[in-house]
Amino acid sequence: MNGGCKKIKLNDQVEVIAGKDKGRVGKVLKVFRDSDKVMVEKINMIKRHTKPSMANQQGGIIEKEGRLHISNLMLICPKCTKTVRIGKKTLDDGVKVRVCKKCGETVDAKA
Repeated sequence: MNGGCKKIKLNDQVEVIAGKDKGRVGKVLKVFRDSDKVMVEKINMIKRHTKPSMANQQGGIIEKEGRLHISNLMLICPKCTKTVRIGKKTLDDGVKVRVCKKCGETVDAKA
């Protein structure tokens, strides 16, 4: 378990490589590090039957994003716009960054 979540972070652009939504692209909304799962925008939509409550006055059937395992996703490099594997690299100032294996550019926005 705990290891794959370091490769994909919040707001990353990812493509689904396995399952019913294979080939679809979306942005990571939430990362669940304990179970190596993520929630991706408009991917793996599930229906929830909810009772009326204070938060949801109407109740009924609500559609929302479900969780996907990290192994079913691949990161899209912002530079070369392809699905890529990720490497780690330490810069001269000691900061660790994620690196695209295809083009060699850093994937992290701040670097």
